[in-house]
This record gives sequence, C-alpha cells and structure tokens, in this order.
Amino acid sequence: MKPQLKPIHTQADYQAALKAAEAIFDAPTEPDPDSPLGAYFEALTTLIEAYERKHYPVDPPDPIDAITFRMEQAGLSAADLVPYIGPRHRVYEVLNGKRALTLSMIRRLMQLGIPAASLVGYAEPVAA
Repeated sequence: MKPQLKPIHTQADYQAALKAAEAIFDAPTEPDPDSPLGAYFEALTTLIEAYERKHYPVDPPDPIDAITFRMEQAGLSAADLVPYIGPRHRVYEVLNGKRALTLSMIRRLMQLGIPAASLVGYAEPVAA
C-alpha cells in the first residue's frame, strides 16, 4: 500500500507525521531518494519542518550566549576577544550586558564564526 501524504494542520496530524517518519527513519536501510518511498519521506519531512517552523519557532540565541558559546568551543578567554571587541574592560562590559555591540564589533566577531543573526539582535545594555 502506497503511503498517503497530506498537509499537517493539527497537533494530531503532526504526531501522525512524526510516527510515519520515525518508522521510515528507523528502518534498517534508508530509502533510495529516487524511489516512491524516498520521495514520500522527503516530502513528509518537508511538511514536518514547515509545521515546526510555524508552531515551534526557534529564536536565535542571545548575542552574549552566542559569544560565550564560541569562546567555550574555541577555548578563548576574554583577553582573546580584545582584537574583536576592544580593550579588555570593554570586552567585560559587553559580556556582562553593560555595553551594546557596535556594527564594527559584530563584523569582527563574525570572523570567529559567530553568525550575524546571533549578533545583530543584541538588546540595549541593562540599566544599572
């Protein structure tokens, strides 16, 4: 029996789509993308992703979280951020939310592999 593909409108539809995708995903072998099952699986995952984007949006991380995450990944210290942010006291001001990122800081921080989308949403500094 050929699986029926239908739009995902409700949470029940979503759960059913996840269950159908899980059955294919957990199979011993991945379906050939050019097969009917492979095409069905691709279309089903596209529908699932669209539903999730609409109903479970993921906001970009807070810029400070993005910077500290990258620091942890690369083993960087605050001193290592001086070329990207400015003097050490300014680095600490940014990391503590006391100073907003400037456009030039964002451009330099992108060189560390931090996505612009994670940096440009930076909120105004916290009131003291």
